Amino acid sequence: MAEKYDIIVAGAGLAGSIAASVAAKKGLKVLMLDKNKPEEPGKKTNWGWVCGDAIAASHLDYLKSKININFGFPELDLEVDGVYALSPDLQSKYLFDGKGYILNRPLFEKKLIENAVANNVEYITEFNIEGPLMENNFITGIFGRDKEMNQRKFEAKITIDSLGISTVLRRKLPENDYVDKTIDIDDLESTGRFIYEFDQDNDNMSYYDPKNALIHLNQELAPGGYGWVFPKSGHKVNIGIGVQKQSLEIRNKKLNSNDNLHTLMDKYVKMNPVLKNLRLFNEFNNGKGYWSVSVRRQMESLVFNGYMGAGDSMAMPNPISAGGIGPALVAGALAGENAAEAIRNNDVSIRGLWKYNKDFNEEYGKKTAGLEVFRIYLQSLNNDIINYGMKNFLSVNEGKALSYGNVPELSIASKFKMILKGAANINAFSNLLYAVKKMKEFNKMYETYPTIEQFPKWKEAIKNNMHEVKQYFKPSPI
Repeated sequence: MAEKYDIIVAGAGLAGSIAASVAAKKGLKVLMLDKNKPEEPGKKTNWGWVCGDAIAASHLDYLKSKININFGFPELDLEVDGVYALSPDLQSKYLFDGKGYILNRPLFEKKLIENAVANNVEYITEFNIEGPLMENNFITGIFGRDKEMNQRKFEAKITIDSLGISTVLRRKLPENDYVDKTIDIDDLESTGRFIYEFDQDNDNMSYYDPKNALIHLNQELAPGGYGWVFPKSGHKVNIGIGVQKQSLEIRNKKLNSNDNLHTLMDKYVKMNPVLKNLRLFNEFNNGKGYWSVSVRRQMESLVFNGYMGAGDSMAMPNPISAGGIGPALVAGALAGENAAEAIRNNDVSIRGLWKYNKDFNEEYGKKTAGLEVFRIYLQSLNNDIINYGMKNFLSVNEGKALSYGNVPELSIASKFKMILKGAANINAFSNLLYAVKKMKEFNKMYETYPTIEQFPKWKEAIKNNMHEVKQYFKPSPI
C-alpha cells in the first residue's frame, strides 16, 4: 500500500527544501525525499555541491519574507560588493550584479532542511526516486527504492519536482504539450570548479578581488561560457569554468587542440598570477567537482496535472551567468504557496496549478528569454570582438542593464562618438542591434503570461523565435 500525503517534494536541494517549508507552514502533510545521506543535505552530485555559490542579497531578503529565516556566518561565508564581468584583455568590466554573498553551500543547505523539519516536513534520506506514479493523465506520486533497496510508493495530491537538471520525473512525464521532457545539448554548459586555499602573490584585481566576484569572458579559455574567481573567507577561493560543447569543438578544431573541460580548468587556474601555493580545500568532500547547467529560459510551462517543477529541473538558472541559486529560492517559495492554494481549492489539475506559471514569470521568469538571446549573441563573438565591443559598443550602464535583462535603447545615432574600425566590428555592432531587437520582442511576449487556451500558440511562437535567433547567431569562439 502506498503511503499518502498532500505534497511530495522530490529532492531536498534549495528549491525543494523551501517548497516543503512553505507548504508545511500552511498546515499540509508534506514528505520530502532525497537521495543523499543525512550528513550530505542537498548534495547535487557525487562530486559534491558543484556551484559558484554566489547569491544576491535581494534573493535572501525575498526568502526571509517567505519563510522568516535569518542567515549569517558560517552559512553566508563571505559578503561581496558585486559581481564584475571582465573582457578577455581585462581592459573593460561591467558590474553584473550588486551586493551579495558567497555561500558555504553544505551549511546553507543544512539550515534550509533543518527549517523544513522544524515545520513538520517528513524527511526521508537515501531514497532513490525511479519515476512518477500516474493515473488518468495525472501524476499521483512517486515510486523508488529506500536505502535497504526495498521498493516503496508514496502518493500525493501534488508532486513537486526539484531533482535537478537530469530529473527522472520530468523525463518520464506523459506525452504532453506543456512541459518539455528534454533540454537541447546546445542549451547546456559543462562546468567544473575547485575550492582552494591559497597564498596571495600580488594585488592584481583583474584576477582576484577579495571584495568582488569576478567573471572572465574568454572564448579561448572557456569557449561558449566563462571563467569565475569568487572569493571566500580565510584566503580561500571558488574558481571554475563553464564551456558549451559545440563552442569547445569549434575552438579545438581551429586551434588544432584536443582540450576538454578538465584540461581547460587546469589552464585557467595556472594562468592566474595572484593565486599561489594552491591547496585543495576539501571540507565535506566538496573541493573539486563537475556538473552540467542549463543556460536557456525556464520551461515554458512549469506545471502538469498533479505536477510542479522548481529549480534546475525546470531549467531556471540565469541564461547568461548560469546562476541558479536565486531563481531556485524564488521558485521554491512560489511552488510551495501555489501547491497549498491548489489543494485548498481542491483542483490540482494543470488549470488549478496554472497560477504558479504566472507568479514565477512575474517574479523572475519574464526576463530569461531575452537573456538567452544575449547569451547566444555572446557565443557568436571571438575575443577580439568582445574586447572591442565591451570598450566601444555599450556604456557601463547599458552593459549592466543588459545583464539584468533590461533592454537599453541602442542605435547608430546614439553611438555617433564611437569610431567603428573593421568590417568584423561593424558587423558585430549590427548584430548587437538585432539581438537587442529580439530581446525586446521576447520581453513583450513574456510581459503577460498566457492563459491555458493561449498557451499552445504562444509556446510555438517562443520556440520559432528562438530558433530564428540560433540560426542567425552561430557559435564562433575563435
